[in-house]
Amino acid sequence: MIFLLLFSIITKMCIFLLFHYSQGKVTYNVLSFGAKANGRLDSRSAFLKAWGLACASRNPAIIYVPVGRYLIGSAITFSGQACKSKAITMKIDGTLVAPSTYNAIGNAQVWIKFYRTNRVTISGGTLDAQGSSLWACKSSRKTCPKGSTTLGIYHSQNTVISNLRSLNSQMFHILVYACTNVKLNGVSISAPDLSPNTDGIHLLYSKGVTIWNSKISTGDDCISIGPGNSNVWIEKVVCGPGHGISIGSLGWNAKEAGVQNVTVKTATFIGSDNGFRIKTWARRSNGFVKDVRFQHARMVNVKNPILIDANYCPNNKNCPNQVSGVKISNVVYEDVHGTSATRVAVKFDCKRGKPCTGIRLKDVNLKYGGQPAVSSCSFAAGTASGLLQPTSCL
Repeated sequence: MIFLLLFSIITKMCIFLLFHYSQGKVTYNVLSFGAKANGRLDSRSAFLKAWGLACASRNPAIIYVPVGRYLIGSAITFSGQACKSKAITMKIDGTLVAPSTYNAIGNAQVWIKFYRTNRVTISGGTLDAQGSSLWACKSSRKTCPKGSTTLGIYHSQNTVISNLRSLNSQMFHILVYACTNVKLNGVSISAPDLSPNTDGIHLLYSKGVTIWNSKISTGDDCISIGPGNSNVWIEKVVCGPGHGISIGSLGWNAKEAGVQNVTVKTATFIGSDNGFRIKTWARRSNGFVKDVRFQHARMVNVKNPILIDANYCPNNKNCPNQVSGVKISNVVYEDVHGTSATRVAVKFDCKRGKPCTGIRLKDVNLKYGGQPAVSSCSFAAGTASGLLQPTSCL
């Protein structure tokens, strides 16, 4: 009897220890694989070695990047296709830095890419793409590379990006492409006002993206929502300078996935070109935008606080000027207040062939130069209620 009791206790202890061992996390420090924290010697291979071991681990794994500057001298891809680990966290206390000459990564689509991963967390740290040399090349009208996105998440699930800082990207800072369940929290993004195409966060063909408590200052859209996105939640974002939070541009292709179920709330725009913008090309397309809510926003000297532009054409060059095929419907603007840098603070420039429908304004209070601003509507229909300055044109 005593033997059986002891056997039972030992068995339970073994199971307990085995369970806790299987649940334990293993840490891989990039310095152990030859990474150099001096910002001069390329640490790319060390990061890939650490990723390979973390990926092969059957336990949750941590890749640790200590304080320092780590040169990633060319494009790098962290592939999750063969991963056995249930979860990988890249904990960054240092800075990953790109080469200062733009050709090193300028011809790559993405500098740092996560591909087909599941349950990956990127926590802390700074990504410095040193994009100024490429911007200078573009401004000089020389022949230059298109430029590289700093961080790309492709075909991945259950991704978390928290407390990450991205500086001076050549192109987009963060791209989320064909992903499901992505959370970005406490992200800080910074590039000069005149840096071209440096969108903060760009979404394409993704579902269930949350962007929370982030500050974005760029030379293009703070957040841009392209075709094929649904169930997007954006809250407590500060934008400026930049081109605002944009849905689009949409409608360049005749067959294009739509955008639906987007909520943006508690946003602040400071000196940005736009606040809430929907932009579509005047081309035939089966695309759509529907079920969008813009709520509780403060505008500070914003050129276009509320804008639907169905005749989108940058610099007015080679404008298609066709009937827009993108159908825009069920868009709500609620509790939007502050100041406009132009007299027309609310503009709905829709198309005769596909007018905007179901537009709702509630408690919009925008002033221009201390005076009430004005609104402008073309082929837009909807309702307005509550305090309305400027007076609704719907």
